[in-house]
Amino acid sequence: MGKYGLFLEDNIGNKYERKNLYLRELALIDERIKIEKSSKEISKLKASRTEFIKNKSKNEYMLSLNELKDKEKKFLNELKKKKQEFSTTLDKEMESKVKRLTIQLYENRQKEDFYKGYINLDYRAEYNYLKAKEKSYQLPKIIEYIVNSQNEIKEALELQSKLEKEDFASKKAEVESFKKEQKDKLDKEITRIKARQKEGVISKKAEINSIAAAKRGYKNDVALKKYEIPTNANKEIVKSKKHELRMGIKRNLKILNGDIADIRRRIPVEVEKTKPIFSFLTFPIPGIGQALNKQYGKALIFLVASLFIYLVAIPYALGYGNYQGEGIAGLINLAEGGPRIYKSLIFMIEGVVAIFFVIIGAMLLIVSFKDVYSVERSTIRGIRHSNWFETKRALKQEGFPYMVSLPALLIIIFIVLVPVITTFLLSLTNMNPQNQSKFSWIGIQNYQLIATGQGLAGSVFWLIFIWTVLWTLLATSLAILIGFILALLVNNERIKGKKFFRTIYILPWAVPAFITIMFFSIMVAPGGSITVILEKLIGSRVEIKNTTLYTRSALILLQGWLGSAYVFLLTTGVLQAIPGDLYEAADIDGASSFDKTMKITIPLVLFQIAPLLVTQYTFNFNNFSVIFLFNQGGPFNPQRYGNLAGSSDLLISYIYKLAMVNQYQAIAAAITIFISLGLMFFAFLGFRNSKGFKEGRL
Repeated sequence: MGKYGLFLEDNIGNKYERKNLYLRELALIDERIKIEKSSKEISKLKASRTEFIKNKSKNEYMLSLNELKDKEKKFLNELKKKKQEFSTTLDKEMESKVKRLTIQLYENRQKEDFYKGYINLDYRAEYNYLKAKEKSYQLPKIIEYIVNSQNEIKEALELQSKLEKEDFASKKAEVESFKKEQKDKLDKEITRIKARQKEGVISKKAEINSIAAAKRGYKNDVALKKYEIPTNANKEIVKSKKHELRMGIKRNLKILNGDIADIRRRIPVEVEKTKPIFSFLTFPIPGIGQALNKQYGKALIFLVASLFIYLVAIPYALGYGNYQGEGIAGLINLAEGGPRIYKSLIFMIEGVVAIFFVIIGAMLLIVSFKDVYSVERSTIRGIRHSNWFETKRALKQEGFPYMVSLPALLIIIFIVLVPVITTFLLSLTNMNPQNQSKFSWIGIQNYQLIATGQGLAGSVFWLIFIWTVLWTLLATSLAILIGFILALLVNNERIKGKKFFRTIYILPWAVPAFITIMFFSIMVAPGGSITVILEKLIGSRVEIKNTTLYTRSALILLQGWLGSAYVFLLTTGVLQAIPGDLYEAADIDGASSFDKTMKITIPLVLFQIAPLLVTQYTFNFNNFSVIFLFNQGGPFNPQRYGNLAGSSDLLISYIYKLAMVNQYQAIAAAITIFISLGLMFFAFLGFRNSKGFKEGRL
């Protein structure tokens, strides 16, 4: 048996002396053993402790405590009978809620009288006494509130029945006349609004909003007028009082439960247990430990977790309920030796899902264990466990962030993580045109081929990689430069027609990109307008789409134009937010326009938009559409790039051709993982080195 503490703690952190004199004596012996240095004395103390425990049944305090328990058991049995007898004396026409609360009041008054004589003997008796006392104090007020409110509702209903017998013809006629008058006003107002829109005074949207507002005003005025009819007004009173009664009961009971929760926090509990054994014994089955800790609401929640673990996660991991796979085992064998209809890819995906199910199940087991363990440890120290009211309040407050994040976490797991991990695992296989249905594990061979520049993909990978990096740096930097310069020009006070220029400069972003790309692709094709103009200017034929250098240059210029509009918008917004005082101070100091641009404008703009510019680089690294739509990755040079790639292909378009066109999914997956890790690393460097990130603004 472990050691007992001399003092107890409550939920707030206050310390209390033990009322259980038996446990207090054990705690004193344990304290003496702790500070005693003589081994002989320690042996004597341990022997006396053992002897003291053996004589527990003869201990004077334990005899008194057992006597209390016997009396309590007898009292509670008698109280059940008294409650039944008391319920028969109540008015049969009494409303059920009032009747239930009246019986509770009677029960708690009896408990208050019983436990009052034992509050110095046991903390449990003190808690039951204070709890019963609080209920005895507040329940009469709640009952009185309900009875008074019900009487008011009853009077209103009786008045309603009387009013319905009367004829309020004059009032109804007055309401109808008012309604017709207001309808005429509404029609005139709508006509006036439509006329203003036709004259161009207001926009179409303003017309719609004004008409809607006029209709709402008409409905509100008519509704208010109807309440002048006594029957309608009284119906609203009845409805309002019923709602007030319903919310009032809920509010008063919430106050009562809150006060009882405060009592629970202030009154400690004494237990003879010194080790949290429930948490270890019930670890395999979430919910059982919570039930043993008498947290039954929480136990039901964790019981759902148990059902998921033993009816979903574990069976699925073992292959039960799979579409084709065999759970985690299927992830290992990848349908090897199975029927022809079995697909290795399906086995892999279901294996990955099974692993996540197991991980979620393990996390639920850990959360359940920590919950039970924490409650037991707290109970040993003297802190009472939370009741269902406190648990609900904790879930709404401390648990709210976790509850709202849970759906997003599940989406991330099954929409993001499962595909990513499947892609990584696929890169460790030999899935290719010859092994589409059944493939096997080959380890890191695909990565070795890429790194050494060998094999089908490795031989051209580094050529495409170098071009991809150059494309990303040049195309993105050009777009940033164009967008920034245009924003500076438009922001200059001497420029006239700013609205016109801003409209022109955002057109590349406003027009769908694929239309612009296809348009330029046609213009630079043989016989296209740009090609013809260039031929006339230089006097010789220009094959832009059939020459690597020309194609790449055209792509960089095209993307610079397409991306400049976005940078222009970002920069314009930041430029307009820069205080003019900074430039005025620079003018006083004799700074030139170039100095102001380099020392004020550029630093402030980059501070705001640097993270977004980093995303532009990562976006262009994987810019599939401009490459594929412009020239399908051409021109093609089989001697240098093989039959699977063109000289303007980026890694992303190369991956597409490998996986979707030529069925080399494994090597494509390896390249995908390679560039994903690289992009994440360089994006992190970009964010980390930005001033906003360093100052904690990102």
